[in-house]
Amino acid sequence: PYQDAPQALGFGATISAPHMHAACVELLAEQLRPGARVLDVGSGSGYLTLVFAYLANRGPGARVVGVEHITELVTGSRDAARGIPWAREMMAEDKLRLLQGDGHAGYPEWAPFDAIHVGAAAPAVPPALLAQLAPGGRLVVPVGPEGGPQQLVVLDKDAQGRVTARKEMGVM
Repeated sequence: PYQDAPQALGFGATISAPHMHAACVELLAEQLRPGARVLDVGSGSGYLTLVFAYLANRGPGARVVGVEHITELVTGSRDAARGIPWAREMMAEDKLRLLQGDGHAGYPEWAPFDAIHVGAAAPAVPPALLAQLAPGGRLVVPVGPEGGPQQLVVLDKDAQGRVTARKEMGVM
């Protein structure tokens, strides 16, 4: 039966609850415009990366990258993307990448990013991600100790490079 709760993906990973995906897309809505550059850290199954890609792909200059540290999940997300014609086309045009790596480092090659989503909790906001956030960009990241209370934090960078942060909601 349907559960609005995190679900196991295997390999010690989970996919966030559907309401969390919806909340993150809503929080990033202004930045997910046609032609956006988007980074999805801890991309897991690739589901949310593909949502971001679909929204950004309607404009020139779109670049979307998902970074995941679990090789098997990267393989699965690539396979899933290849099964979707528009995603397969984005990959062929090098507008969509699904990569294995350390998401805390971001992806400097395609920075700066209009939108950065982090799918796994971090004890603090990774400095490399803030550095790769474009002016006018937004970063959404769950922050808190592993297994402890966490907050979904929204960070905005203004045109002068100043960053403001707010706690949006608690997460599990």
